[in-house]
Amino acid sequence: MFEIRIICEAADRESVVTGLRSQFNIGHVRSSFSLTSGGQTLYITADLPATSPWPTPEQAYADTPAVSYELEWARVTLMGPPLSPGLNREYRLRRAAALDRMALGLAPGLGVVATPEDATEAATHLMTLDSTSGLGTSGYADGPYAPDHPESTRDPRGYVRQEFAIWHKNNQ
Repeated sequence: MFEIRIICEAADRESVVTGLRSQFNIGHVRSSFSLTSGGQTLYITADLPATSPWPTPEQAYADTPAVSYELEWARVTLMGPPLSPGLNREYRLRRAAALDRMALGLAPGLGVVATPEDATEAATHLMTLDSTSGLGTSGYADGPYAPDHPESTRDPRGYVRQEFAIWHKNNQ
């Protein structure tokens, strides 16, 4: 939280407050007559808006195959030959995304339940794989947040959404 002090003409008061409101979460606006300019001095308590660095589930999973398809793909993939590094990453990513969608309730009618803990565990496995892949500090990560970034460790499922959205866009 911080306080903003602005000296402006009385006629500009509303446009100034509207502009601040578009950029910050502001509280009550206190004002007094400004002796130096003849205008108003505004005192505003503000916070930065709460934003998430991650795509929303709707953004990350838009136009993706059904969860049932993803789970069947994962099952068949595991039954095949040993996974290459790239396929292992794809398997972990798609499985983590499916579990995330299930934990969010975005997979109705499956009859299978995934808890948020299941989704977080799968996300953590993906992050571990990405950070140890040997492809630099960000591993496979293609988004702004690497697997070892504090935002990623704070929200592993957000990391999955970031990576899945990028992977899906590149593999349509």
